[in-house]
Amino acid sequence: MPQKLASIADHVGRMGRTRMGALLLLLATVAAVVWANISSETYAGFWDTHLMIGLGDIHLDFTLHALVNDALMAIFFFTVGLEVRREFAIGELTSWSRAVVPVIAAVAGLALPALLFVLIAGPSGNADAWGVVISTDTAFLVGALALIGPRGSGRLRVFLLALAVVDDIGALSIIALVYTETFTPMPLLIAAVGLVGIYLVRYLRGGRGPIYATLAVIVWLAFLASGVHPTLAGVAIALLVPVYRPDRRDVEHALELARTFRQSPSTEYARAAANSLRESISINERLQTAYAPYVAYVILPLFALANAGVSLSPDILAAAATSPLTWGVVVGLVVGKLAGIWGSTAVLKALKIGDFGPGLSLDRIGGGAALAGIGFTISLFIIDLAIEDPDAQNQARVGVLAASVIALGLGALLFRIADARSPEEEVGQTLVRPVDPRRDHIFGSADAPFEIVEYGDFQCGFCLKASGSIQEVMDELGPNLRYVWRHAPLTVQHPNALAGAEASEAAAKQGKFFEFERGLFADQDNQLPSDIVRLAARLGLDVPRFERDLTAPDVASRVRDDMFDAEAMNIHSVPTFFVNGRRHTGPYDAQSLIRALQSQSDAPVSPAGR
Repeated sequence: MPQKLASIADHVGRMGRTRMGALLLLLATVAAVVWANISSETYAGFWDTHLMIGLGDIHLDFTLHALVNDALMAIFFFTVGLEVRREFAIGELTSWSRAVVPVIAAVAGLALPALLFVLIAGPSGNADAWGVVISTDTAFLVGALALIGPRGSGRLRVFLLALAVVDDIGALSIIALVYTETFTPMPLLIAAVGLVGIYLVRYLRGGRGPIYATLAVIVWLAFLASGVHPTLAGVAIALLVPVYRPDRRDVEHALELARTFRQSPSTEYARAAANSLRESISINERLQTAYAPYVAYVILPLFALANAGVSLSPDILAAAATSPLTWGVVVGLVVGKLAGIWGSTAVLKALKIGDFGPGLSLDRIGGGAALAGIGFTISLFIIDLAIEDPDAQNQARVGVLAASVIALGLGALLFRIADARSPEEEVGQTLVRPVDPRRDHIFGSADAPFEIVEYGDFQCGFCLKASGSIQEVMDELGPNLRYVWRHAPLTVQHPNALAGAEASEAAAKQGKFFEFERGLFADQDNQLPSDIVRLAARLGLDVPRFERDLTAPDVASRVRDDMFDAEAMNIHSVPTFFVNGRRHTGPYDAQSLIRALQSQSDAPVSPAGR
């Protein structure tokens, strides 16, 4: 029995937070439906239980249902706001060419479902509940993608997360502007003062945590008193929390303090090392990491348990089957999201607007667009705000549950079709992204008849050996060869490989990519932040500019692009070579590469100078 329990625990551990969170959300939904249908009185009575919190004449009176929807969900929306802030500061939404596709897709995925809902549900008298169909459940979307997504879905995941961020902004704005029934402006002045205080906390040297927490409670209470839904306080607070990429000097300083503690253990050194490690990461990312387990494992399942309890009696199902409200929800979420997101991206691709990387094909986007029809969390949330009649609420909830099941099945089907169109044995045999002199690092003439593209890692010993073979091929072929380097850092085996890749891109901004590459290969054992900065100084780079570029979003994006390309081609080890666009298998000594060049081309391989 202990061995069996251990194997179950191992399986759960391998699922990861994303899949586990989606599974718990699903189980909580099923539990709510079963509970509501076994005993609707106890279900309603439990969530109607009143709690009173206060001191003297000042008190708050909540039902358990309101506590979940108004208080706990504020934490959920806080984490959404943190993600929004991060994406606009250092993520996918920093570059217009990257952002334009998910932004336009998200807007189309907001507008078309609302339009379809109004057209279909208008006769029911609930046309003003169009907000129910606008938003995608990010937790279910990411969890479903992890469970049923296609091979090498990294770039699709980033696209869908960026889309979900814009989707969340739209949903939150609509909740604030459309579904706020009463409004008292004076408490919002208090909230504004609290938000200014939250912004200024970043300048304090220490003790920021308790101050953030105190001001956050004040802002939440002020939103509650104003009539604006208090969950929006979480978003407002999150947008003011600072976010930045880790500074390599801060990281190295933390490492030095850790070494000092190891040499001379003491409470003072332990506290200094812990504080330095913590401060090297932005508070935005620390808070996301801290709250993510509670949101995934507690808050969202509780929300589902409190809101998904729809009665599924024959009478209710019969009413839902003929209800324009139910069909408005189903068509809005399933058809509206799929047509809006998929159709808008197809138009953008046809017009060559925006950046579509390898692996982000229209068939895969179609599967992701179908999954976006899972509007579970915010859909149920807005039902409670927009619809007063209990029977109509039940019909809308039936529509949300049905749409979520249909969207999941449709997404799985479209992903299977996408994978069938690209059999696994064919994936990665051809270079997915043609060499582009505007973005690639090319050594040799861009017009050379022969081409070698290497996906490599600066800390990989095999890549170091391969660099010698490449040099021999260059010496042999001279101007007839162009050599291209692309990044595929093996971050699990080589902890500093990603930092080295980003540093080479920072050096490339000053025109010294290949010089920096040779410097990294020459000293593979010493690639800490201080070593990287010393190498930059030795190569004559503008060091202050180099250090600023190390934290630039476009530097990280450039490396991540290559990594996503490698994932799309099933590259799991380095070096991996593409010879004249075809994947090279077998030895990669100089003569083997030259023979491969000759076999992959109609032109004879002419030695340099002959």
